[in-house]
Amino acid sequence: MLDLTGAPRAERTSTYSVGRYDEDRRGMYTTPLFEGARTLHMGIDLGAPAGTPVYACWDGIVESVTDLVADGDYGPTIVVRHDLERTLWTLHGHLERASLELWRRGDAIARGAVVGALGDEHENGGWPPHVHFQLSFEAPVDGDIPGVVRVEERESARAKYPDPRLVLGALY
Repeated sequence: MLDLTGAPRAERTSTYSVGRYDEDRRGMYTTPLFEGARTLHMGIDLGAPAGTPVYACWDGIVESVTDLVADGDYGPTIVVRHDLERTLWTLHGHLERASLELWRRGDAIARGAVVGALGDEHENGGWPPHVHFQLSFEAPVDGDIPGVVRVEERESARAKYPDPRLVLGALY
């Protein structure tokens, strides 16, 4: 598991890594995007080599295909809406730019379909290759779901953004 608490940028010790949900990453988010106060990570980061495919966890409809280009942001991002017992959105951030050409808003996507692939640092917001996978009970705004919130927002954020291990399984 990748421990991202308290370090500006943790060095990976293996090709694959898992960054935790609901992890306070003080000292890591240094760009203006995080307002100097947002440090609580609300998704799970799955690290792998650039170009590694990312798959849809359920059938759904592509909600947004966006390139969030602010320094430290998600970069190429695809959000899928899933109409289950309750509507749920899945965000796939830090993808390679070519992923944005695969889908259009409103496209149906099948469980197991390739959503995109992991982007390299030059195209994914400046991060080592990984996908930020996040669940949300709230619709994205302009293709964005906050992946890092203020620690004092923990309880409300956990209600809006449930633990991705509900989908991914017991990764840690």
